[in-house]
Parts: sequence; structure tokens; C-alpha cells
Amino acid sequence: MTHTASALAADDAEVIAASLREPERFAEIFDRHYDDVHRYVDRRLGADAADDIAAETFLVAFRKRAGFDAARGSARGWLYGIATRLVGRHRREEVRRYRATARLDEPAAHEGHADRVTAAVAAADAGLGPALAALSPGDRDVLLLVALGDLSYPEVAAALGVRYGTVCSRLSRARRTVRAALGTDPTDDMEHDRG
Repeated sequence: MTHTASALAADDAEVIAASLREPERFAEIFDRHYDDVHRYVDRRLGADAADDIAAETFLVAFRKRAGFDAARGSARGWLYGIATRLVGRHRREEVRRYRATARLDEPAAHEGHADRVTAAVAAADAGLGPALAALSPGDRDVLLLVALGDLSYPEVAAALGVRYGTVCSRLSRARRTVRAALGTDPTDDMEHDRG
């Protein structure tokens, strides 16, 4: 029988609780979520930073595991929240990347990080870089957690420690900004009510 999402969520909480007595058990959380967290950070900051930040995410999570709220169930949103805060430390680099992407004229120059970001948010237009750079950090985090992390609105709220309504308003502002810059919404192909 395969694990359902709720069974995995309960399992995450149980594993984290068990890791307080048996620290090596936290490796299960790492094994279960590392690839997704790494992919999210890679799409935001590139491969060079992804290894370090993804590893640091799990180090921080391990150190703070006693404070994990088991009622959350899944560790996924908690880990994405930690990763997003660590990405925040690298925001200037992220904004520089988006602005540099906007200055590139040749399609071949978009290989690597820019291609992954562009594909992930479904907007291949060169205006994406300035549109993302123009967003406030909070709006950008919400948009990218939805677009790149594929988190639901409640997961984004938990990851960032904000209310569900704040997620909705930040995402709405981000969509308006990107739509105005590109003439398209990067999350149009996604389910509009992830709640």
C-alpha cells in the first residue's frame, strides 16, 4: 500500500519527534525532502548556491527540530520556509540574476539558471527578470514558492509564517506586476485555488 500525503505528513512529524531521542533518524527527513528543497533553491539562485543553501536548510532544521509543530504534519512547508529565509540572505544576488537575465538578448545566453527559472514560471519572455526584480521580497517569495516549489497556499502561509489571506494578497500583487510586465500570468496554468 502506498503512503498517502496525510500518512507521509504524520510520518514526518513522527520521524522528527523520534529524532529528538535518536538524532540519526533525521536523515529520513533529509532523504525524503532534500531533492525538492535543492531544486527550489537552484531555480531561485542557481546551482552554485543550491548545494550550500539546501544543506544549510537541513542543518538549521536539525538544530530547530525540537520546535517543529507536529500539528503541521508534513515537514515540507517548514523546510521551504527555512530555505526561503536563507534565500533571503542571498536576495541581492537573486535580483542581480533577474536583471542580468533581462539584459541578455540572445536565446543561447539563457541556458542554465535563467532557462530553469523562465520555464518554471511559464514565462519565456525576457521581461521576466525585471518583473521579478521589481517585486517586493515578500511578494516574490510567495510567487516563487507557488511557481517553483509547487506549494499550496496554506503551505506557503506556514512556510513564511504569514496568514492565508496575506499569501493571497501577495500572490495577487505579484501576478499583477508580472502580468503587466509580460502580458501573461506565470501561474495561469496552475490551479488558482490551492487551498
